[in-house]
Amino acid sequence: MSADWAYFDYAATAPCEPQVAAQLAADLSAPWAFANTGATYQPALENRRRLEDARAQLAAAIGADAREIVYTSGATEADNLALKGALGYHGVKRPHLITVQTEHKAVLDPAGALAKAGAKVSVLPVSRDGLLDLAALDAALHDAPTLVSVMAVNNETGVIQPIADIAARVHRAGARLHVDAAQALGKLAIDVRAWDADMLSLSGHKIGAPVGIGALYVRRLPKMRLQAQQHGGGQERGRRSGTSP
Repeated sequence: MSADWAYFDYAATAPCEPQVAAQLAADLSAPWAFANTGATYQPALENRRRLEDARAQLAAAIGADAREIVYTSGATEADNLALKGALGYHGVKRPHLITVQTEHKAVLDPAGALAKAGAKVSVLPVSRDGLLDLAALDAALHDAPTLVSVMAVNNETGVIQPIADIAARVHRAGARLHVDAAQALGKLAIDVRAWDADMLSLSGHKIGAPVGIGALYVRRLPKMRLQAQQHGGGQERGRRSGTSP
């Protein structure tokens, strides 16, 4: 980039941090860097240990258990897995998804696909200040919801939703809550226990990681059940198949 330019669009993507790029280059050029983390020979086991160390660090950063972290290719995949996986698992004749009109397309487009497949999808309005209309949420929650999906921080306006309050309402109605926290990571203190979220999507490239790295937090207790959307080797505890990086 020219020295005459200043970059302010971190909400879209952040530059890869120099120390991250340097570590990645070193890791990729190391002997046996290619060793499959699912194998049982020594270099593969070492790669697996490093993969799990990273999982534990991410879990600690958001107040989760490492077993609740599912690696994905980014927040878009995490959102798709959360919405389609939750509605697909429950197998009710017409599952009900509630979301908000100001969500990212990574939520609104999967919601549209689910509607075409027969799900009921309620898209709720926001107030003039961009906050979810809680009265509209309460009304929608009377109609047997399966899942509610709300972003923590809006990618265009920066509006912060009251996630803990929303979670309390959602759980009283017997539904589960998914939070798209791609824009919250690195800006807000994320605590999945305090927020009482059942699932939470994260994106690495918003905070200086390379594009193509993300995660979905999936609550263990009470267990959040998902139908896998990608089938193969059964990686990520059967929730997201594919050779781990």
